[in-house]
Order: sequence, then C-alpha cells, then structure tokens
Amino acid sequence: MLSSLMFMTHDITDIRPFRLEIPQGDLDDLRARLARTRWPSRLPGAAWSRGVPVSYLKELVDYWADAYDWRAQETKLNQFPQFTTDIDGQSVHFLHVRSADPDAPALILTHSWPNSIVEFTDLLGPLSETFHVIAPSLPGFGFSPFPEPADERPWSIERVARTWAELMSRLGYERYGVHGNDAGALVAPQLAVLAPEHVIGVHITGGIGMPTGPADLEGLPEEDRASVEWVADMLSGTGGSGYAPYLAARPQTLSFGWADSPVAQLAYLVERFKEFDGWPEDAAPPEPIDRDLILTNASLYWLTNTGGSSSWTYYEDAAGMPIDQKAVPTGVSHGGPAVFRRIAERGNAIVHWEDHEHPSHMLAMAAPDSLVADIRKFFAGLGRM
Repeated sequence: MLSSLMFMTHDITDIRPFRLEIPQGDLDDLRARLARTRWPSRLPGAAWSRGVPVSYLKELVDYWADAYDWRAQETKLNQFPQFTTDIDGQSVHFLHVRSADPDAPALILTHSWPNSIVEFTDLLGPLSETFHVIAPSLPGFGFSPFPEPADERPWSIERVARTWAELMSRLGYERYGVHGNDAGALVAPQLAVLAPEHVIGVHITGGIGMPTGPADLEGLPEEDRASVEWVADMLSGTGGSGYAPYLAARPQTLSFGWADSPVAQLAYLVERFKEFDGWPEDAAPPEPIDRDLILTNASLYWLTNTGGSSSWTYYEDAAGMPIDQKAVPTGVSHGGPAVFRRIAERGNAIVHWEDHEHPSHMLAMAAPDSLVADIRKFFAGLGRM
C-alpha cells in the first residue's frame, strides 16, 4: 500500500522523470561498427567447443544490423513510467508501474547479471494488475551508470539492498514484497535482513539450496547426495568457461573490448546466456529467449557503455548464492528437485517451492507467464493481497 507520507521527507525534485531517447547518431554508429566487424577464423573442433561459433554470431549480427529495430523496443520500454534518483552518490534508474488498485501491495524486482531491466519487459504489465511494481537498474548497469570519477567505495549486495530500501522509502512504500533472479536473488534476501519490518516476503528464481561444498551434503540420504554432487562440483569452480575468476581479477582488461566492439559485447553476453542454460555441444538448441530481447539487452549494454561496470558483482566478491534468512517467508520458483528445498530449509522459512521445467536461467524472458503466476501465488499464500 502507498504510504500517505509519500515525498514528505524528501524534496520531490529528488525523483526525476526519465525517458529513453537514444540519439540517432549513436544508433548509426552502432550499425557502422557492426558493418566494419573484423571476423576471426573458425577454430578447429566441434561448433561450440571453442566458444560462440563464428557462423552463429554472424547470423545474429546480420539481424542486429539489418532487421532489429531499437526504436520499436525503445517505444515498448517507454510505455512504462521511468525515473531516476540519487542515492548514496549513485544515480538510480527505475521503472515504477502503478496498479489501478491504489491499495495493491508493492513489489520491487531486481534483475540478473548479465542482464538489465529489459529482463522484465513482459512481466511489468501483467504484474501491475496485482502490484505496484518497482524495477530499478542495478548500479553500474544500463541507465544507472557509475559516476565519473568513480566512487572508490566498493559496491556490495548489502549496499544495493540498502539503496533499494531507501528507494522504497523515498517512494512512500511502508510494506512491500521483493523478487529477484540471479544477482537479484542475492539482493532480495539481503533486503529482508536489512528491513524485515518492511518486507512482506522474498520470492526468487532458484539458486537457494544448491550445495556449494561437502558441508551442504552432510546428513543427506545417499540417493540425494548422488543427485546433487555434480552441482557442488560445478559451483566449486571446476569446468565451465572460467569467466568468474577472470572477472574477479581483471575486469578492466575485458572492458576495453566491450567498450570498443558491439560484437565483442554481444559474444560475451550470448556466451553467458548459453552457459547458464546448459552449454551446447555440437549445435545450439532452440533459443529459449526471443532474439529481439537478447539484442535489446546487448544494445542497452553497448549504448550505455556499462559492460565493464556491470561486472562489479565479481570483482567486489558479491557473486555467489543467496544468503540464508528466516526474517520473512521465502518462495522459490523453478527451484529444482526436492533435495534442494531440504537444504534450503535449514536456514530459510520456505513456504512455497515450485519445480517447473526450467526453460532458461533468464526465466522472466523465457517463460514470463509462468513466473507471473508463481509470484502471484506466493504472495497470495502469505495472505497479504
């Protein structure tokens, strides 16, 4: 519910209307750079065994240059009211979509990495039938760029959560739900720990209950141990592309490529999406996410030059699994087998757990209807709607 004290403790100029209006010159420059791409040769080996295949990316870049319509996507995003405000020295961009019901509960959504508020494009309208929806851009992402010169204070998940708590207070919301995916799933429970008197419940998409080491497997039946040991091995750093240790150590080096080449930026984002969804062996499986959404996300990274700054979750040691908390109830969508729930219940008040087929790590982009239904079900079950 919207507090009657809205804006009384802050000057209304603290919150500024925002509208996406990318200069045409920036779009022309993007297309010119795409046309001038110097393509590498294909390396020996199976199509995906050395990384994103040249043929796959060429086809996607051709579509980006010749058929993709940024202006249409910009118009789609601009149908939602957007604002910026300054909190703790950081400009925060956010979407604020009010429900037609003034007494509807509030819900703050936190997007994933390497993603943006584009992740929620197909959630905002349906969710606003039930909630007042607030969707901020994480600091260093998209239209929440880091200031120049850089603020040398490290960002952390806790600092983001404090920023979100201030944002909700500034908007006048006394009680609200929280939802997050990936990086957002780290922010959501942290916000509950910092502001339990304000948070109704925490809803996240997976991550919780995943064993990160031998200690998490203790006390499990043998059949459960066997079914999840591969997860513990994966999260311990074995296998995969090795992107996380590099981002934690040398993100500035990669940022030069992302800032200078839109194709380098796209290749990196595509590789993360593919890796999170189960890296293909010889051929790419059917794309679970519409390619216009993939390219809108890549365009947003490129046009705002935030590829490098978005990697702070790794170099600030903020990446990982969601923290345990029992301050408020937790609901999980696409949470995986029941053994994950049993592990999660050791440190969390799990009251809702869905184990639907997981079409993509970026669930809001791949299965928005399913996610909207699950969010509504969780909060309705708390009796707060």
